[in-house]
Amino acid sequence: MEVPAEKNVGDLSRTRRPRVKLFAIAFILSCFFVTGVQAQVNGYELPEQADLRSSSERVHYGDVIDVDVVGSIEFDWRGSLTPEGFLDGSDQLGVEIYGLCRTEAELAKAIGEHYSRILRNPEVVVRILDRSNRPTALVTGAVQNPARFQIRRPVRLNELIVLAGGLTDMLGGEIRVFRPPNLSCVGRPSSAGAAVPVSASSNQPVSIDIRITDLLAGIRDANPYILSGDVVTVNEAAPIYVIGGVNSPQAIPSRGDLTVSRAVATAGGVARNGIESAVTVYRRSGGTTKVIEMDLRAIDAESAEDMTLLPFDIVEVGMRGNEKRLFPPVIMYDRMGMGDGKLFPLRIVD
Repeated sequence: MEVPAEKNVGDLSRTRRPRVKLFAIAFILSCFFVTGVQAQVNGYELPEQADLRSSSERVHYGDVIDVDVVGSIEFDWRGSLTPEGFLDGSDQLGVEIYGLCRTEAELAKAIGEHYSRILRNPEVVVRILDRSNRPTALVTGAVQNPARFQIRRPVRLNELIVLAGGLTDMLGGEIRVFRPPNLSCVGRPSSAGAAVPVSASSNQPVSIDIRITDLLAGIRDANPYILSGDVVTVNEAAPIYVIGGVNSPQAIPSRGDLTVSRAVATAGGVARNGIESAVTVYRRSGGTTKVIEMDLRAIDAESAEDMTLLPFDIVEVGMRGNEKRLFPPVIMYDRMGMGDGKLFPLRIVD
């Protein structure tokens, strides 16, 4: 059997290299053309821009609130909310006042009603002095620069992905938006005049699953507004590792039917000191590792099957001068963009 020239392997890398980078660039460009959302995702009604602006005017966790009783210093108060959503320090009135997701006017009215028991016609002014400590939205996963975002205006999913540097080559097929309860006032009924929290059932946690192809196609459901406290995860494709005698050892996303020859080509082809006839695939199966020997020359001559790889397979191309490995290689899988979200940089969207 004739051994193909090494340059043919390089040619293969040029002809078979997946166009993942072009896909990522196309995504960023197309983000500017994605239309709005006025539909439902997973049974959850997506908010309108007017709802978001109304929510921004309400009291959130982390806000600094100033209560001024005109003409009095004794009853003035400045502080934030308790973990339960009540004004921290309002117990001096003899009753707790619920502040979460109420407007300044609603709070002023509620506080004035209580002060009217001890004051004559009290005039109460409530202002939100500082909104900078509101929960941040986190964008992580297969993006170039995972980050936290302090949202001060309505912003959609596609804009945050662009602000996070766009997608990486390891992106999978979906984006998940997890929306915890109580961190945003969107969808909360007004609690005007109430001294107790609104029903918990009105603000349940929500998971919104979005296909990237739908976002690219401009489907209305696929580009929701992102709220304070949302966690946006761009799912990564499980990796396939190509190591050893290749020009560019790397992890390759396991999208589609990726074969051994194409994986080697994607890793830059066989290096000068690589051995085309000595390719080993390590595949985890239960508690054991299967070792599969392959020959790129035989695959190129179509006398051997070009095996389809599975997620987390390790493809090792032999190298001249190296002894054959006795044990399967150990590669640590580091999910990009995961970890403690507090370590990610903070960006302001205003």
